[in-house]
Amino acid sequence: MFYGFMDSYYLLLVVPALIIAGYAQMKVKSTFAKYSKVQTGGGLTGAGAARFILDKNGLNNVQIERVAGNLTDHYDPRSNVIRLSENVYNSASVASVGVAAHECGHAIQYANSYAPIKLRTAILPLTQFGSSLSFPLILIGIISGNEMFMTAGIVLFSFVTLFQLITLPVEFNASSRAIEALGGSGMVSRDEEDGVKKVLSAAALTYVAALIVSAMQLLRLVLMARNRRD
Repeated sequence: MFYGFMDSYYLLLVVPALIIAGYAQMKVKSTFAKYSKVQTGGGLTGAGAARFILDKNGLNNVQIERVAGNLTDHYDPRSNVIRLSENVYNSASVASVGVAAHECGHAIQYANSYAPIKLRTAILPLTQFGSSLSFPLILIGIISGNEMFMTAGIVLFSFVTLFQLITLPVEFNASSRAIEALGGSGMVSRDEEDGVKKVLSAAALTYVAALIVSAMQLLRLVLMARNRRD
């Protein structure tokens, strides 16, 4: 039976996925904290490493700004700006350099017209639309008994899952570009590069977990709709 959104499918499918997501968040925070204490031999801060990588790839027009928060680092393609959190911008730690290099990887993706990131950008409006309207439509469908509303809600939510799926190659590729940019650059030693890989692998786990949560939620909704038809 359906009570709010706490039905048996939620308990069997979504709750385990949420546990995985919680573990992924703890893993990335603990790994970042560990390697935030390990300083690079090269001495470049996150901002300095980002500037070096961008300039080396001919992206002198990409700006670097400091932003408040923890692990709020991101590349904004609309403003052509890499925004680094305060503890990444000013720190010369292995974790900070790795995160900064990863965001440079996204800037390079856009500059090179990397297909998955263009696709992710293209479906972002549908994803935002689907994220805000899918559950209200599904709830209306359940209350009214109108399958059309429930189906429409499921279709809209599927764009959220598709977005998460496309995000995986985008994030993995950005990390690969980061490691490639750091390797042989003198910014990090081989041991420090191993630390960078661990930081970026932990971060990648959060995107895998997000896909699992979204996929299990979508499966739950499909099963609910099928049972109502039966």
